[in-house]
Amino acid sequence: MSQAQIKVGIVGVSGYSGMELARLLSRHPNFSVAWATTDRWAGKTLGSMSAVGARLDSLVCATQEEGQTRFGDVQVVFLCTPPEVSIDLAPKILAAGARAVDLSGGFRLAAADYPRWYGFEHHQVELLGNAVYSLPEVTNSAEALRTAKLVSNPGCYPTASSLPLLALLRAGVIEPQGIIVDAKSGTTGAGRKGSEAMSFSEVADDFRAYRVGKHQHTPEIERILALGGVPDIKLTFTAHLLPVRRGILATTYGRLADGAGADATKAAEAALQAFAKDQPFIRVVDAESVTLHAVVGTNRVVMGVRADVERKVVVAIAAIDNLVKGAAGQALQNANLMFGLPETLALDDLMGHQP
Repeated sequence: MSQAQIKVGIVGVSGYSGMELARLLSRHPNFSVAWATTDRWAGKTLGSMSAVGARLDSLVCATQEEGQTRFGDVQVVFLCTPPEVSIDLAPKILAAGARAVDLSGGFRLAAADYPRWYGFEHHQVELLGNAVYSLPEVTNSAEALRTAKLVSNPGCYPTASSLPLLALLRAGVIEPQGIIVDAKSGTTGAGRKGSEAMSFSEVADDFRAYRVGKHQHTPEIERILALGGVPDIKLTFTAHLLPVRRGILATTYGRLADGAGADATKAAEAALQAFAKDQPFIRVVDAESVTLHAVVGTNRVVMGVRADVERKVVVAIAAIDNLVKGAAGQALQNANLMFGLPETLALDDLMGHQP
Protein backbone atom coordinates (compact mmCIF):
# COMPACT_ATOMS: atom_id res chain seq x y z
CA MET A 1 0.00 0.00 0.00
CA SER A 2 1.47 3.35 -1.01
CA GLN A 3 2.23 6.21 1.32
CA ALA A 4 -0.52 8.68 2.28
CA GLN A 5 -3.23 6.48 0.79
CA ILE A 6 -5.57 6.57 3.78
CA LYS A 7 -6.90 10.01 4.69
CA VAL A 8 -7.74 10.63 8.34
CA GLY A 9 -9.18 13.40 10.48
CA ILE A 10 -8.61 14.18 14.16
CA VAL A 11 -11.35 15.75 16.27
CA GLY A 12 -9.90 17.36 19.41
CA VAL A 13 -6.23 17.60 18.47
CA SER A 14 -5.40 20.08 21.26
CA GLY A 15 -6.09 17.57 24.04
CA TYR A 16 -3.31 15.34 25.34
CA SER A 17 -4.49 12.22 23.50
CA GLY A 18 -5.08 14.26 20.33
CA MET A 19 -1.61 15.75 20.49
CA GLU A 20 -0.07 12.33 21.01
CA LEU A 21 -2.10 10.89 18.14
CA ALA A 22 -0.90 13.66 15.81
CA ARG A 23 2.68 12.90 16.81
CA LEU A 24 2.21 9.23 15.94
CA LEU A 25 0.33 9.86 12.70
CA SER A 26 3.00 12.29 11.52
CA ARG A 27 5.39 9.34 11.20
CA HIS A 28 2.94 6.79 9.77
CA PRO A 29 3.69 5.76 6.15
CA ASN A 30 0.07 4.92 5.20
CA PHE A 31 -2.05 7.50 7.00
CA SER A 32 -2.30 11.12 5.91
CA VAL A 33 -3.94 13.68 8.21
CA ALA A 34 -6.29 15.74 6.03
CA TRP A 35 -7.58 17.91 8.84
CA ALA A 36 -7.52 18.33 12.60
CA THR A 37 -10.01 20.30 14.67
CA THR A 38 -9.76 22.36 17.82
CA ASP A 39 -11.49 25.61 18.63
CA ARG A 40 -8.59 26.50 20.90
CA TRP A 41 -6.01 26.43 18.09
CA ALA A 42 -8.27 27.24 15.12
CA GLY A 43 -6.41 29.12 12.38
CA LYS A 44 -2.98 28.23 13.76
CA THR A 45 -0.60 25.66 12.35
CA LEU A 46 -0.32 22.44 14.29
CA GLY A 47 3.46 22.69 14.33
CA SER A 48 3.32 26.08 16.04
CA MET A 49 1.27 24.63 18.90
CA SER A 50 2.59 21.09 19.33
CA ALA A 51 5.83 19.23 18.71
CA VAL A 52 4.58 17.07 15.83
CA GLY A 53 6.65 15.71 12.97
CA ALA A 54 7.51 17.75 9.91
CA ARG A 55 4.68 16.24 7.84
CA LEU A 56 2.09 17.99 10.04
CA ASP A 57 3.95 21.18 10.92
CA SER A 58 2.06 23.32 8.43
CA LEU A 59 -1.40 21.79 8.90
CA VAL A 60 -3.81 24.59 9.83
CA CYS A 61 -6.20 23.62 12.62
CA ALA A 62 -9.91 23.90 11.83
CA THR A 63 -12.79 24.72 14.14
CA GLN A 64 -14.94 21.91 15.45
CA GLU A 65 -17.86 23.21 13.39
CA GLU A 66 -15.78 23.22 10.21
CA GLY A 67 -14.55 19.72 10.91
CA GLN A 68 -18.11 18.40 10.88
CA THR A 69 -18.44 19.52 7.26
CA ARG A 70 -15.37 17.49 6.30
CA PHE A 71 -16.19 14.06 7.69
CA GLY A 72 -16.81 12.82 4.14
CA ASP A 73 -13.33 13.91 3.01
CA VAL A 74 -11.57 11.16 4.96
CA GLN A 75 -11.75 7.42 5.45
CA VAL A 76 -11.45 7.40 9.23
CA VAL A 77 -11.98 9.97 11.98
CA PHE A 78 -10.31 9.73 15.38
CA LEU A 79 -12.48 11.14 18.18
CA CYS A 80 -10.28 12.59 20.94
CA THR A 81 -13.29 14.05 22.69
CA PRO A 82 -15.35 13.67 25.89
CA PRO A 83 -17.80 10.74 25.76
CA GLU A 84 -20.90 12.90 25.31
CA VAL A 85 -19.30 14.60 22.29
CA SER A 86 -18.23 11.28 20.77
CA ILE A 87 -21.76 9.92 21.14
CA ASP A 88 -23.11 12.95 19.30
CA LEU A 89 -20.52 12.95 16.50
CA ALA A 90 -20.14 9.24 15.76
CA PRO A 91 -23.44 8.84 13.85
CA LYS A 92 -22.65 11.96 11.79
CA ILE A 93 -19.27 10.52 10.82
CA LEU A 94 -20.80 7.24 9.76
CA ALA A 95 -23.55 9.02 7.83
CA ALA A 96 -20.86 10.89 5.88
CA GLY A 97 -19.34 7.58 4.80
CA ALA A 98 -16.27 7.62 7.06
CA ARG A 99 -15.31 5.20 9.83
CA ALA A 100 -14.58 6.24 13.41
CA VAL A 101 -12.20 5.31 16.20
CA ASP A 102 -13.43 6.69 19.51
CA LEU A 103 -10.80 7.29 22.20
CA SER A 104 -13.41 8.27 24.81
CA GLY A 105 -15.66 6.16 26.98
CA GLY A 106 -18.66 6.84 24.77
CA PHE A 107 -19.02 3.29 23.44
CA ARG A 108 -17.27 1.08 25.99
CA LEU A 109 -20.08 -0.24 28.20
CA ALA A 110 -23.63 -1.54 27.93
CA ALA A 111 -26.25 1.20 27.71
CA ALA A 112 -27.67 0.31 31.14
CA ASP A 113 -24.27 1.02 32.75
CA TYR A 114 -23.97 4.64 31.63
CA PRO A 115 -26.25 6.32 34.20
CA ARG A 116 -24.32 4.82 37.11
CA TRP A 117 -20.76 5.03 35.82
CA TYR A 118 -20.86 8.05 33.49
CA GLY A 119 -23.81 9.98 34.88
CA PHE A 120 -25.92 10.17 31.72
CA GLU A 121 -28.31 8.11 29.61
CA HIS A 122 -26.82 6.77 26.39
CA HIS A 123 -28.93 8.03 23.47
CA GLN A 124 -27.27 5.99 20.70
CA VAL A 125 -28.15 2.51 21.93
CA GLU A 126 -28.25 0.84 18.50
CA LEU A 127 -24.92 2.32 17.50
CA LEU A 128 -23.46 1.30 20.85
CA GLY A 129 -24.52 -2.26 20.18
CA ASN A 130 -22.77 -2.24 16.81
CA ALA A 131 -19.50 -0.70 18.03
CA VAL A 132 -16.46 -2.99 18.05
CA TYR A 133 -14.66 -2.72 21.39
CA SER A 134 -11.05 -3.64 20.70
CA LEU A 135 -8.15 -4.36 23.01
CA PRO A 136 -6.21 -6.35 20.38
CA GLU A 137 -4.28 -8.52 22.84
CA VAL A 138 -7.54 -9.74 24.36
CA THR A 139 -10.48 -9.44 22.03
CA ASN A 140 -9.01 -11.13 18.92
CA SER A 141 -10.65 -8.31 17.01
CA ALA A 142 -8.56 -8.20 13.83
CA GLU A 143 -11.25 -9.78 11.67
CA ALA A 144 -14.07 -7.70 13.16
CA LEU A 145 -12.02 -4.53 12.75
CA ARG A 146 -11.65 -5.05 9.00
CA THR A 147 -15.35 -4.27 8.52
CA ALA A 148 -16.03 -2.18 11.65
CA LYS A 149 -17.59 1.23 11.12
CA LEU A 150 -17.16 2.36 14.74
CA VAL A 151 -14.33 1.17 16.98
CA SER A 152 -14.30 1.78 20.71
CA ASN A 153 -10.78 2.21 22.06
CA PRO A 154 -10.21 0.87 25.61
CA GLY A 155 -9.41 3.09 28.56
CA CYS A 156 -5.91 3.48 29.95
CA TYR A 157 -6.50 1.94 33.39
CA PRO A 158 -8.39 -1.09 31.97
CA THR A 159 -5.57 -1.76 29.51
CA ALA A 160 -2.89 -1.81 32.20
CA SER A 161 -5.01 -3.66 34.76
CA SER A 162 -6.70 -6.35 32.72
CA LEU A 163 -3.78 -7.87 30.81
CA PRO A 164 -1.88 -9.51 33.72
CA LEU A 165 -5.15 -10.35 35.45
CA LEU A 166 -6.47 -12.17 32.41
CA ALA A 167 -3.26 -14.13 32.05
CA LEU A 168 -3.45 -15.32 35.66
CA LEU A 169 -7.17 -16.09 35.54
CA ARG A 170 -6.95 -18.05 32.29
CA ALA A 171 -4.15 -20.17 33.72
CA GLY A 172 -6.03 -20.81 36.96
CA VAL A 173 -3.27 -19.27 39.06
CA ILE A 174 -5.64 -16.98 40.99
CA GLU A 175 -9.21 -17.28 42.21
CA PRO A 176 -11.87 -15.16 40.50
CA GLN A 177 -13.16 -13.76 43.80
CA GLY A 178 -11.65 -10.93 45.82
CA ILE A 179 -9.48 -9.33 43.13
CA ILE A 180 -8.15 -5.86 43.94
CA VAL A 181 -6.64 -3.42 41.46
CA ASP A 182 -4.62 -0.52 42.89
CA ALA A 183 -3.58 1.75 40.00
CA LYS A 184 -1.74 5.05 39.69
CA SER A 185 -1.66 7.48 36.77
CA GLY A 186 0.18 10.59 35.76
CA THR A 187 -1.70 13.87 35.53
CA THR A 188 -2.23 13.74 31.76
CA GLY A 189 -4.76 10.98 32.40
CA ALA A 190 -7.14 13.63 33.71
CA GLY A 191 -7.11 15.56 30.42
CA ARG A 192 -5.98 19.08 29.67
CA LYS A 193 -8.84 21.13 31.07
CA GLY A 194 -7.58 23.34 33.88
CA SER A 195 -8.83 23.06 37.46
CA GLU A 196 -7.62 23.90 40.94
CA ALA A 197 -7.24 20.23 41.83
CA MET A 198 -4.94 19.65 38.86
CA SER A 199 -2.79 22.74 39.29
CA PHE A 200 0.93 22.28 39.95
CA SER A 201 0.76 23.46 43.54
CA GLU A 202 -2.00 20.94 44.34
CA VAL A 203 -0.47 17.94 42.56
CA ALA A 204 3.26 18.34 43.22
CA ASP A 205 4.61 16.45 46.27
CA ASP A 206 1.20 14.85 46.85
CA PHE A 207 -0.48 11.51 46.18
CA ARG A 208 -4.17 10.75 46.43
CA ALA A 209 -6.96 8.42 45.41
CA TYR A 210 -9.95 9.67 43.42
CA ARG A 211 -13.41 8.49 42.35
CA VAL A 212 -13.19 5.82 45.03
CA GLY A 213 -15.87 3.17 44.55
CA LYS A 214 -17.34 4.87 41.50
CA HIS A 215 -14.67 4.93 38.82
CA GLN A 216 -16.03 4.22 35.35
CA HIS A 217 -13.12 1.95 34.51
CA THR A 218 -14.25 -0.65 37.06
CA PRO A 219 -16.94 -2.21 34.84
CA GLU A 220 -14.69 -1.81 31.81
CA ILE A 221 -12.00 -3.99 33.37
CA GLU A 222 -14.69 -6.56 34.16
CA ARG A 223 -15.90 -6.39 30.56
CA ILE A 224 -12.41 -7.01 29.18
CA LEU A 225 -12.04 -10.07 31.39
CA ALA A 226 -15.39 -11.36 30.14
CA LEU A 227 -14.41 -10.76 26.52
CA GLY A 228 -11.19 -12.64 27.27
CA GLY A 229 -13.10 -15.70 28.44
CA VAL A 230 -13.42 -15.05 32.19
CA PRO A 231 -16.97 -13.81 32.81
CA ASP A 232 -18.80 -12.78 35.99
CA ILE A 233 -15.82 -11.15 37.71
CA LYS A 234 -16.55 -8.46 40.29
CA LEU A 235 -13.43 -6.67 41.44
CA THR A 236 -12.38 -3.65 43.45
CA PHE A 237 -10.60 -0.90 41.54
CA THR A 238 -9.08 2.27 42.98
CA ALA A 239 -7.35 4.97 40.95
CA HIS A 240 -4.64 7.28 42.30
CA LEU A 241 -3.05 10.44 40.96
CA LEU A 242 0.73 10.47 40.71
CA PRO A 243 2.68 13.76 40.65
CA VAL A 244 4.19 12.87 37.24
CA ARG A 245 3.05 13.83 33.75
CA ARG A 246 2.46 10.43 32.16
CA GLY A 247 2.44 6.71 32.76
CA ILE A 248 0.29 4.20 34.63
CA LEU A 249 1.44 1.57 37.11
CA ALA A 250 -1.28 -0.91 38.09
CA THR A 251 -0.77 -3.35 40.96
CA THR A 252 -3.29 -6.20 41.05
CA TYR A 253 -3.89 -8.59 43.93
CA GLY A 254 -5.50 -12.02 43.61
CA ARG A 255 -5.98 -14.99 45.92
CA LEU A 256 -3.67 -17.88 45.03
CA ALA A 257 -5.73 -20.79 43.71
CA ASP A 258 -6.04 -23.91 45.82
CA GLY A 259 -3.43 -26.54 45.14
CA ALA A 260 -0.65 -24.15 44.25
CA GLY A 261 2.74 -25.54 45.14
CA ALA A 262 5.94 -23.99 46.37
CA ASP A 263 6.75 -22.81 42.83
CA ALA A 264 3.66 -20.61 42.54
CA THR A 265 5.76 -17.67 41.37
CA LYS A 266 7.13 -19.76 38.52
CA ALA A 267 3.60 -20.82 37.58
CA ALA A 268 2.46 -17.20 37.64
CA GLU A 269 5.43 -16.08 35.54
CA ALA A 270 4.76 -18.90 33.08
CA ALA A 271 1.15 -17.70 32.79
CA LEU A 272 2.30 -14.19 31.89
CA GLN A 273 4.89 -15.51 29.43
CA ALA A 274 2.32 -17.71 27.71
CA PHE A 275 -0.05 -14.78 27.45
CA ALA A 276 2.67 -12.51 26.05
CA LYS A 277 3.79 -15.01 23.39
CA ASP A 278 3.35 -13.55 19.90
CA GLN A 279 2.12 -10.25 21.39
CA PRO A 280 4.49 -7.63 19.98
CA PHE A 281 3.90 -4.97 22.62
CA ILE A 282 3.98 -7.04 25.82
CA ARG A 283 7.18 -7.55 27.81
CA VAL A 284 7.40 -9.80 30.89
CA VAL A 285 10.08 -8.91 33.43
CA ASP A 286 10.75 -9.36 37.12
CA ALA A 287 8.04 -7.69 39.18
CA GLU A 288 10.44 -5.15 40.66
CA SER A 289 11.64 -4.15 37.18
CA VAL A 290 8.22 -2.85 36.11
CA THR A 291 8.69 0.92 35.91
CA LEU A 292 7.23 3.93 34.17
CA HIS A 293 10.62 4.64 32.61
CA ALA A 294 10.33 1.31 30.80
CA VAL A 295 7.19 2.36 28.93
CA VAL A 296 6.81 6.15 28.69
CA GLY A 297 6.87 7.22 25.05
CA THR A 298 6.17 3.69 23.78
CA ASN A 299 3.22 1.41 23.04
CA ARG A 300 4.61 -1.26 25.36
CA VAL A 301 3.00 -3.07 28.25
CA VAL A 302 5.62 -4.21 30.77
CA MET A 303 4.46 -6.59 33.48
CA GLY A 304 5.73 -8.91 36.18
CA VAL A 305 4.39 -11.08 39.00
CA ARG A 306 5.24 -12.57 42.39
CA ALA A 307 3.38 -15.12 44.51
CA ASP A 308 3.37 -15.51 48.30
CA VAL A 309 2.42 -19.11 49.04
CA GLU A 310 2.28 -18.58 52.81
CA ARG A 311 -0.24 -15.74 52.50
CA LYS A 312 -1.93 -17.25 49.41
CA VAL A 313 -1.67 -14.04 47.38
CA VAL A 314 -0.41 -13.21 43.90
CA VAL A 315 0.77 -9.68 43.11
CA ALA A 316 0.98 -8.67 39.44
CA ILE A 317 2.29 -5.30 38.30
CA ALA A 318 1.90 -3.70 34.87
CA ALA A 319 2.99 -0.38 33.41
CA ILE A 320 1.94 1.52 30.28
CA ASP A 321 2.15 5.03 28.92
CA ASN A 322 -1.39 6.31 29.44
CA LEU A 323 -1.20 8.50 26.31
CA VAL A 324 0.25 5.85 23.99
CA LYS A 325 -0.84 2.28 24.76
CA GLY A 326 -3.53 3.79 27.00
CA ALA A 327 -4.96 6.05 24.29
CA ALA A 328 -3.42 7.25 21.00
CA GLY A 329 -1.05 4.34 20.40
CA GLN A 330 -3.74 1.77 20.93
CA ALA A 331 -6.11 3.75 18.69
CA LEU A 332 -3.48 3.65 15.95
CA GLN A 333 -2.92 -0.07 16.61
CA ASN A 334 -6.66 -0.59 16.06
CA ALA A 335 -6.69 1.63 12.97
CA ASN A 336 -3.82 -0.36 11.46
CA LEU A 337 -5.89 -3.52 11.84
CA MET A 338 -8.98 -1.79 10.41
CA PHE A 339 -7.14 -1.18 7.14
CA GLY A 340 -5.31 -4.49 6.94
CA LEU A 341 -1.94 -3.08 7.97
CA PRO A 342 0.48 -4.65 10.46
CA GLU A 343 -0.71 -3.66 13.93
CA THR A 344 2.83 -2.62 14.84
CA LEU A 345 3.20 -0.11 11.98
CA ALA A 346 4.60 3.23 13.24
CA LEU A 347 4.43 1.89 16.80
CA ASP A 348 7.07 -0.80 17.24
CA ASP A 349 10.02 1.56 16.84
CA LEU A 350 8.88 4.23 19.29
CA MET A 351 11.69 5.23 21.59
CA GLY A 352 11.17 5.94 25.26
CA HIS A 353 13.29 8.23 27.35
CA GLN A 354 14.82 8.07 30.79
CA PRO A 355 15.45 9.44 33.30
